[in-house]
Amino acid sequence: MEQIKIYLCDDEPKILAELSEQVRACVPDALIKGFISGRELIAALQTEPCDILLLDIDMPDMSGMEIAAWLMKLEKRPLLVFVTSHDELVYDSFWYHPFGFIRKGYFKQEIKKVLDACIKERSSSAKYFMFRTEGKELRLPLNEIRYFEADGNYLKVFGTSEEYRVRSTVTAVENSFGDCGFIRIHKGFLVNQSVVRAIGSDEVQLSGGEVLPLGKTYAEEAKKQFMRYMRG
Repeated sequence: MEQIKIYLCDDEPKILAELSEQVRACVPDALIKGFISGRELIAALQTEPCDILLLDIDMPDMSGMEIAAWLMKLEKRPLLVFVTSHDELVYDSFWYHPFGFIRKGYFKQEIKKVLDACIKERSSSAKYFMFRTEGKELRLPLNEIRYFEADGNYLKVFGTSEEYRVRSTVTAVENSFGDCGFIRIHKGFLVNQSVVRAIGSDEVQLSGGEVLPLGKTYAEEAKKQFMRYMRG
């Protein structure tokens, strides 16, 4: 596996240095960079993406929430971990799909567990969906698949930039990748939980604006799975 890139952003230089050292102690082989402003961080991400981002919420030039909103526009986003001394903000942060949430006062105690989970998630995201379509063998990373939709005896695969049609079923894909971050929301739909924005009473809203049906049979379990994902 290639070197993991971990970025930290905090507007207080002393705290940033302390947090960076604690991260380095947990992942000594990682490439670690610190940024004291949101604008500086965004400039860096545009040219050199990272794998894991530890982000302070309360910052003067751009808040962590504003940066997280910007991140949602990216096709390939880093695993986002909010770091803050304001526990009450945890629920507001769910909108931006953070992978984790660390309290500054307990950073030293919690950071290793969170980083281990991030690294495990990053490894699992390297899995692929391999299929044949239009006479070609393709291999699509699971983290680049937004959702699967049943289409008769076929299956539509909606990727981040392209759509494919393969001979398979939603159930077959769920059996293969159900433990890889996909939620069954309907007999005809299997969705990547990372692109789910909200689950209503009879529909699921995705980050790209799509609205998919939520089947009554799958609603309760889909909501439970989504809440587990949101809580990290």
